[in-house]
Amino acid sequence: MAELRRDPIVGRWVIVDTDHPSKPEDFEREEHTFKSGDCPFCYGNEAFTPGEIEAIRDPSTHPNAPGWQVRAVANKFPALQIEGEIERRGYGLYDTSNGIGAHEIIIQTPYHHKEIPDLEDYEVENILKMYCRRMSDLRKDNRFKYILLFKNYGPSAGASLEHPHTQLIALPMIPKNVQEELDGAFHYFEYRERCIFCDIIRQEIQEKERIVFENKHFLAFCPYVSKFAFEVWVTPKKHQDAFCLMNPEQIQDLAKILKSTLQRINEVLYQPAYNFIIHTSPLNVEHREGFHWHIEIMPKLTRVAGFEWGSGFYMVSTPPEAAAKYLTNSKSSVKI
Repeated sequence: MAELRRDPIVGRWVIVDTDHPSKPEDFEREEHTFKSGDCPFCYGNEAFTPGEIEAIRDPSTHPNAPGWQVRAVANKFPALQIEGEIERRGYGLYDTSNGIGAHEIIIQTPYHHKEIPDLEDYEVENILKMYCRRMSDLRKDNRFKYILLFKNYGPSAGASLEHPHTQLIALPMIPKNVQEELDGAFHYFEYRERCIFCDIIRQEIQEKERIVFENKHFLAFCPYVSKFAFEVWVTPKKHQDAFCLMNPEQIQDLAKILKSTLQRINEVLYQPAYNFIIHTSPLNVEHREGFHWHIEIMPKLTRVAGFEWGSGFYMVSTPPEAAAKYLTNSKSSVKI
């Protein structure tokens, strides 16, 4: 019989197939096919992107020229525009405002075919440092209430260009999905005077059923109430509400565990498309206790269909306990 599991943070229910769980080889494999042509993100093609906002580069080199390791540029086709005023207004029952925000691209590496699992540890650290630099800079703009940083890998996960990159969107309001998670965390803290994420981490370490990797500062695990098969969360062991509060030692540890987790996902699931999203605390709002930042990695192994859209339930074909075993017991030995 399948299990119904309730997410203790947001109250969402999922259906976990414990009778006939899917193995890694049971999922359909999708070819990562992109449009051909010159890649605007490649080394030497700096003139094909909007002007460089910031970069980690050789100090002897100039902006918008070769010599960089990581570049941040404005999205050429932004979802939101940074110039202007928000101007909230009502239209009968409906609320509207100008499409104000920021939409940036972080080009992770000069190498067209090197994703995070293929890079050296220091190169992954540079990517994380750029994430923090851009988020720290945008938080100074009082118009913004939330910064969503996400990566789409593979066409079925929403990537339109093959070159490794991450997107960052700053919003003038807190998204509904984020607000639900915040509300659940704040309510738990008010009731128990403890962080629900810290409690989850303690239970995962105690049970050891769903852990994929851990090191001094971070834990990677398949959450008990996964929304997707082989979903993995990476979270700091010590309570921390904002991604950009990490110190250099934590950045080093995060680079290692993120790289190792993605290596194992690629190996076990045959290079799947995936999304990862950084869940962090909001900006320029009253501070409340109880939130704990984390990264959610979601392989695209199945399609969300009518039942999920109609009910809000997610169908999980591989229990997280089984997924964690596949990810930790594969043939290769990934050291962190």
